[in-house]
Amino acid sequence: MRPSSLFVAMITAGAVSAAPRLDRSKTTPNPFEGKKLFANPSWAEKLEPTYATFKAVGDDTNAAKVRTVQKTGTFVWVSDRYGLRNIDAAIKAARAEQARSGVRQIVGLVLYNLPDRDCSAGESAGELSSGNGGMDLYKNEFIKPYAAKVGAAKDLTFAIVLEPDALANAVTNQGNEFCAKAAPVYEEGIAYAIAKLQFPHVHLYMDAANGGWLGWDDNLPLAAAEFAKVVRMAGKGTKIRGFVTNVSNYNPFEAVVRENYTQYSRSWDESHYASSLAPFLEAEGLPSRFIIDQGRVAVPGARKEWGEWCNVQAGFGRVPTTTTNNRYVDSIVWVKPGGESDGMCGMDGAPKAGAWFPKYVEMLVKNADPSVVARSS
Repeated sequence: MRPSSLFVAMITAGAVSAAPRLDRSKTTPNPFEGKKLFANPSWAEKLEPTYATFKAVGDDTNAAKVRTVQKTGTFVWVSDRYGLRNIDAAIKAARAEQARSGVRQIVGLVLYNLPDRDCSAGESAGELSSGNGGMDLYKNEFIKPYAAKVGAAKDLTFAIVLEPDALANAVTNQGNEFCAKAAPVYEEGIAYAIAKLQFPHVHLYMDAANGGWLGWDDNLPLAAAEFAKVVRMAGKGTKIRGFVTNVSNYNPFEAVVRENYTQYSRSWDESHYASSLAPFLEAEGLPSRFIIDQGRVAVPGARKEWGEWCNVQAGFGRVPTTTTNNRYVDSIVWVKPGGESDGMCGMDGAPKAGAWFPKYVEMLVKNADPSVVARSS
């Protein structure tokens, strides 16, 4: 997603820090440990033409890498009321895979339908408007059925990402009139979602943008305070597992090459960002656990600045794993299933946001991380 106003951060006046409390996430099991991140067959099917394209030109290596990508776990996005059926499909497929393989599945879902969504850019504007009854629709026709579906599937484990970009805009983009009006809408909506998704088999990860957006020293305490405010709004006794970073963005988990534009930031890759943010979260009484999206990782040198977010030259990143070099990180994940365009920008021929972009997928395969090992079947 897109960072902006990197150095200017404002937060709603009157937010009061919570007293520090025990971070029980450090003493409770990692929900990803011992499980397979669900590989969405609907997304895998979209990659069949990519496989065929490589085979047609005799590129067996990249064709085999496509087969690996198709079996890699990704998150399923639920971005409007119509998309609620994606939850049903994911549950059905995950149950079938769990029965077939005997391996416990953790189903990754993205909850992404706030009223006035994407206030700072509009490429991913949603179906609901706060000025047209959007909050009531969000609560009653989106969150309630969402919660009912995952709450009933007790035989599965869920990791749910809550509203990418929303609270980051509430932290840094209050100079934008639309974002300033949207901030309390975002806070109310996310707090409501947290309250309704309190199930033992459901693990909530609030979106914390990325190191290039909230990772600057001035933004870190403001971000933690905003997150704490929303969790308090959800009500006494409610909890989240932690936070997700880099959703739909291009930052590496551990940068092999440090880009010049990161020189003034301690959060110069997503591992450093998690470590930089964690103490501020703990000071607010929040859990300091993270999942890090590595679905797409920029090719070193592809960006001139951190603010470049649209169809960046990239490759599929490190495959999902709980083996990391960071004690704060539950898992590397693929939240963004590579293949959909970010918008009509960044590369020649890019289609509108959300449309399938065949040439881009081919590039992601060619530039994939070495952990995406070619397999023939």
